[in-house]
Amino acid sequence: MMEHTDKKADFQLGVSIFVLLAFFTVAEYLIATNFNSTFLLIVIALAKAGLVLYYYMHIRKLLVNDLDADRKSLAYKTASNRLGLWLFLLSDSFVFSGLLVIRFGLLGLSHPDLNQLLGLGITSMLLVSSFFMNRAEMAIAHGDKKTFIYSLIITIALGVLFLAGVIGVEWQEAHFGPADGPQGAVFYVMTGFHAFHVFTGVIFLAIVLRNGLKNLYSAEKHWAVEASAVYWHFIDVVWIIFYPVLYLLGDVF
Repeated sequence: MMEHTDKKADFQLGVSIFVLLAFFTVAEYLIATNFNSTFLLIVIALAKAGLVLYYYMHIRKLLVNDLDADRKSLAYKTASNRLGLWLFLLSDSFVFSGLLVIRFGLLGLSHPDLNQLLGLGITSMLLVSSFFMNRAEMAIAHGDKKTFIYSLIITIALGVLFLAGVIGVEWQEAHFGPADGPQGAVFYVMTGFHAFHVFTGVIFLAIVLRNGLKNLYSAEKHWAVEASAVYWHFIDVVWIIFYPVLYLLGDVF
């Protein structure tokens, strides 16, 4: 399961990717509030999604040819599980893509009237949570169980705060309800469906945390941690796309 890489280098890479994601997030917010360039917002969102997919979700591992290994080996089972997980995420992405089609079909190049600072805040929570999720995965891959545990706890806490920000604050502050025209339908369906995935992700991470506290994972055997990390980062990628199309793209509806 573990690649022979340097622990410090892995942690530093995680920090570097997070810094880039933070820079791009601030940049898209400033672009939307000052220039309102649809092209730049799309480019930045795709760049952010690409960074998470390649570095945090390490999609490159799908190219590792462990399926040729002995069918009873850990390498073969891990490769099979990894492929199955990515096929599930691919199927789930079609649902989110459908929501994007509906969003543009109903609202065009405009967005609901929402609290911009709140949107930036909850987006920042999810990006920071991905940083700590990556740190947790890298820590257990190098046998650092202490860093794994506290990083996972922080990730779960940020996930809960994100849910509180969306459901407890944003839904209450919105100037419209679910039945108030296209903007209500689009906003509540998109954020609700994504919030449900965050909720299931929090449950997944809580189970992994419980098992981690029981010392069930090691540097050589931690597929459940990798799976939970990939799922969590997938949720982050979805929000990376949802954030600009709901909060920043075009004029207020």
